[in-house]
Amino acid sequence: MTHVDGLRIREAVRALVLDPDDRVLLVRFEFPDAGTRWALPGGGLEAGESDHGALRRELDEELGLTGVEIGPHVWNRLHVIPFIDGKWDGQRERIHLVRAPSFEPSPRLSWEELRAEYLFEVRWWHLHELHEGLPFVPASLHRHLEALLRDGPPNQPFDVGV
Repeated sequence: MTHVDGLRIREAVRALVLDPDDRVLLVRFEFPDAGTRWALPGGGLEAGESDHGALRRELDEELGLTGVEIGPHVWNRLHVIPFIDGKWDGQRERIHLVRAPSFEPSPRLSWEELRAEYLFEVRWWHLHELHEGLPFVPASLHRHLEALLRDGPPNQPFDVGV
């Protein structure tokens, strides 16, 4: 945990998982007070856990994805919003590029366990589908993904906004 202006900020990692056809794998969260959000897979770091260790654990739990190389840290995101459980005032995410073969997600956690974390669906998306007006996180996902696919990973990670 870090503090930003006195706020309790949870440290987290997320993966920009892309398959050989440049589809992106997103997870659907359903929050009681904020509704649906399609986001990159990942989550908070546990005590003593490295970014890569946390990301490997999260990819296995949420997607059943193991044995992939964790690529470069490409984006950052800081979201200040009170967590439902009251433990955190926001989350700082470091987003890594992960190239993976096409696969059918098969989470290691049960759907009951995933739903307890507000995760309800996992699916692949083509870039052109990100225009459908659905609530993506970050909101500018289409623009940033389009630039990454066109130009490759940035030399330095940059903030992608909320």
